[in-house]
Amino acid sequence: MRTGVIGTGRIGSTLARILVAAGHEVVLANATGPESLAPLLAELGPAAGAARPVEAAGRADLLVLMVPYASVRGLLPPHVVQDKVLVDATNAFSGPGTPADLGGRGSSELVADWYPGARVVKSLNTMHYETLAVAGGTSLAKLRGSKAAGERLAHYTAGDDPKAKEIVAGIITDLGFAAVDTGPLHSGGILQQPGGPLFNRSLTEAQALAWI
Repeated sequence: MRTGVIGTGRIGSTLARILVAAGHEVVLANATGPESLAPLLAELGPAAGAARPVEAAGRADLLVLMVPYASVRGLLPPHVVQDKVLVDATNAFSGPGTPADLGGRGSSELVADWYPGARVVKSLNTMHYETLAVAGGTSLAKLRGSKAAGERLAHYTAGDDPKAKEIVAGIITDLGFAAVDTGPLHSGGILQQPGGPLFNRSLTEAQALAWI
């Protein structure tokens, strides 16, 4: 499966690195164009490519949004993500450290409104990029059955499409993390977004399941 990552800041670049390390192909896109990604592509090697956002969406089997939340609406023509799994890894803030007031709706619910044909899953947004980098590398090195059940750090999935959540959970597992389902897009997504109890908390699988 080729994963598209739109947004190549610290978190997007980190995700690309651990995806490639886990044996996945990636296609990357950002606001400044493929040429700006040459150093990252040289680091990642032949499993990585670059394109503009619309082209990356077309080439990817699964797409991860890691851009500022304010830029999500209108970023892509809705038809390019029709029937595709669209991972909303964005976080809605109204200012530094201040969660946006969305009137009781989950931020990913709004993403689903803006891209009505996509199979939206809220995931990969709760972990700081430094934790993702270190834990991802450690997990990949130790995965393949050597970490005891419950010890892996958790990444969460929320969504209304069970198969889409299953696909995202498979990638999370490939990366050496534990996939923990937090429920539907509304209630489960709110748990994960800024202001929610799971945001920016590093929990093991056992701790996350106990909390839920």
